[in-house]
Parts: sequence; structure tokens; C-alpha cells
Amino acid sequence: EHEVASVSHRTFAALYDIAYIGLLVLTFLGILSWGCDDLLPALMDPVVAAVLTAGAVLIALLYHAVFLSVRGRTPGMEFAGLRLVDFDGRRPSHDQLAMRIFGNFVSVLPAGVGLLWALVDEENLTWQDHISHTFPTPVTKE
Repeated sequence: EHEVASVSHRTFAALYDIAYIGLLVLTFLGILSWGCDDLLPALMDPVVAAVLTAGAVLIALLYHAVFLSVRGRTPGMEFAGLRLVDFDGRRPSHDQLAMRIFGNFVSVLPAGVGLLWALVDEENLTWQDHISHTFPTPVTKE
């Protein structure tokens, strides 16, 4: 039986991933601003701000999708010593990883309520955990 990673352990992994995502978003903004003389006024336009916000969310979702699809965990999970398992303790299937990626979107969309759900869930599971039937667990040294 595998234990669900604590909220603080998961938060540590998430902060690591957010740092990487932040670098990707800054790179995205740098490319967009290349040759733009008046970037700040452009950022104040509500439509531009909405498009840039959507771009940042898309970058974050792609980050998770690529790492979960290819490696089964994000760099933050690896750094924090976490891995994903399904509710039976096995390595998640590709379908479960796809559902987890979808679950990430569903969890973040309503102001992160799906992530905060872990604070009230008796097993500390988020919406993406429930949707995908997977959860992060600490890596055990064997």
C-alpha cells in the first residue's frame, strides 16, 4: 500500500515546477516583445492581457502534458522524490496519465479549487487524482 504524498510535499514539487514554468513564460514574453517598443502599454490592454494569460496557462498545461506523457512525472515531482501510482499501487497507464492531464486543467480552471480540494479531502486527493485514479506518493528506497 502506498501513502498519498502530503499537501506540503506536493506543494514543494509544485513550486519547483512553477519556477520552470515561470522561465518558460518569461521566454515566451521575451519572444513576443522582441522589437516591441511599447510593451507596457500593450500589456495594459485587457484583450492582450487575456491572450497572454491564456498563453501562460497553455504553457503550464503543455509542460505537465509533455513530462507526464514522456516520463510519468514532472521535474518538480522528481526533485521532491515523488512518483505517480494508480489506486492499485501500479504505474499509471497512458490513459490514466491522459486523464490526469485533463484533470490538471479541470482542477486549475475554477481558480485552483481542484487543487485546494486536497486540504478538505480525507485522503488529501485533488480533483486530478480522483479523475485519473492516480496520486503522487513518496519514492521509497529499496
